[in-house]
Amino acid sequence: MTLSTVEIESKASVPPRAKMPLTVKDFKGKAEPDWCPGCGDFGVLVALKQALAELGIQPHQAMVISGIGCSSNLPGYISTYGMHTLHGRALSVATGAQMANHELKIIVTGGDGDGYGIGGNHFVHSMRRNVDLTYIVMNNQIYGLTTGQLSPTSTKGMKTKSTPAGSVENPIHPIPLAIAAGATYVARAYTGQVKHMVELIKGGIQHRGFSLIDAFSPCVTFNLENDHDFFKQRTFKLEDKKHDPTDFAAAMKYGYEWGDEIAIGLFWKRDDLPALDQLEPVLDEGGPLARRRLGIAPEAARSLVRELM
Repeated sequence: MTLSTVEIESKASVPPRAKMPLTVKDFKGKAEPDWCPGCGDFGVLVALKQALAELGIQPHQAMVISGIGCSSNLPGYISTYGMHTLHGRALSVATGAQMANHELKIIVTGGDGDGYGIGGNHFVHSMRRNVDLTYIVMNNQIYGLTTGQLSPTSTKGMKTKSTPAGSVENPIHPIPLAIAAGATYVARAYTGQVKHMVELIKGGIQHRGFSLIDAFSPCVTFNLENDHDFFKQRTFKLEDKKHDPTDFAAAMKYGYEWGDEIAIGLFWKRDDLPALDQLEPVLDEGGPLARRRLGIAPEAARSLVRELM
C-alpha cells in the first residue's frame, strides 16, 4: 500500500513527540530564569507550563508574548513561539498575532507596571474588543526591574524609592476594571497556590475571548510589605464561598475588597459574547491569514517587505 502525497505531508507535519503525553519538561526553555530566589514569577512559569501540558497544547501551537520588566522575560524561559516586545505594548503585538493566526493559543505575560501603567490604554481596549488572548499579569505592586518604584497597584501609603514619604495615590483595582471594560474571563491567582493557578490558567486558555489572570507575585527584593506571608494570611478561594462567576455585583464586590481577606479564583465569566476574530467574516470563515496564499506575485511581496523594513 502506498501513501498519497497529502498523507505523507500530513504525517510529516506532526512531530513525533506529539503522540506522547506532554509534561512540564516539554516546555523547558533554552535559558534559565534570572529572577531573584523566592520571586513569585517562578510559580507562574511552572503553572503555565503545567497548564499547557495538561491541555495537550503542543509547543508549536502556543505563543507567549511579553513587554518589558522582570516578569516580561518569561517568553525566554518557555519552549513555545514567543516575542519579547516593547514596554506596555505586548497586547498590541498579541492582537496582531491573534488576527494573523487565530488557531494559535496566544498567552501574554507581564507585570503590573507594564500592563496596568505603561500599557493601560491597550489593556482597556483589548478587553473592550474581546480579543481571544490569555493575559497573565504578575502583580507584585512595585516596579521591580527599575529597582523599586511605585506602581499602579501599590497600596496607598507605601514607601518606595519614588515615594519615600509614602504614596498619596489610590491604587487601581484590576479585577473590577477588567469586568467593567469588557473582559469575559476574569480571575486572580496567588503564586503560592500553584495548583489553583494552573486551573485558572487552563480555564483562561480554553475560554474564547479576553481572559485576565491577575497573579499576586510577591517581589521579595523591593516590596517587603506585600510578601508571601501577607498573602498566605489573607487570601481565600472564591470556590470555597460558592461564588457564582456570572453574578456581576458579587464579582465587583469581591474584586474591590482589600484587607484582612483578599479573594482569589474566578470572579467573572460570560460566554455569550463572540471574540473579535469571530466578528470579522474574513477571519471567521477563511481560516488563519498566515496560512493563506498571498494573492500577489512573489516579487511584489518582496518589494513591499523591503519597503517596510
